[in-house]
Amino acid sequence: MVFERLRSVTLFALYQAALLTGILMLPVAMVARRVGLPFLPVHRAIGRLGDAYERSREFAESTDE
Repeated sequence: MVFERLRSVTLFALYQAALLTGILMLPVAMVARRVGLPFLPVHRAIGRLGDAYERSREFAESTDE
C-alpha cells in the first residue's frame, strides 16, 4: 500500500519534471529545427511517464477498496 503510493507520487513528480523540461527546451528545439539539427524527442518521455503514472494511480485506487 505505501509502496504503491510512493511509486505514484514519484512518477507524478517525474512526469511534471519532464513537462517542465519540455517547455523549457522549446526555444532550443525551435532554433535547432530552423538550423536543420534533429532534437531530443522529449514527447516520448512525457508520454511514457504519463502512461506509467496513470497505471500506477489506477492500481493504487483499486487496492484501496
